[in-house]
Amino acid sequence: MYWRANAIVPLLRNIHQYEETVIFPAYEAALTGSDANLASTRRLRAEHVEDECFAGEVTEILLAIGHGETVEDAEAVGFMLRGLFESLRRHIAFEREHVLPMIGVVDAG
Repeated sequence: MYWRANAIVPLLRNIHQYEETVIFPAYEAALTGSDANLASTRRLRAEHVEDECFAGEVTEILLAIGHGETVEDAEAVGFMLRGLFESLRRHIAFEREHVLPMIGVVDAG
């Protein structure tokens, strides 16, 4: 579990870097000429920062559990995990519904 918990933040950073350097510029280019509203990509970039911070907190608690520390509030840990997962699900859903179709990527689901 240790290496998996330690992989969460670097994995998210790599994915976010790819989105910000490849996917988002393609999306913004596809919007040019139409009634372009780049607020969506600004929001998605802000979500990246929030998700990485939240993932760091989740990593800390998972590492503590992995090192045998007692979980004083299991509900709080569950809330943290659900919060991270739900945030990521919403982010991915928006990209699948709006961003990917605009850049010609067919999402197989």
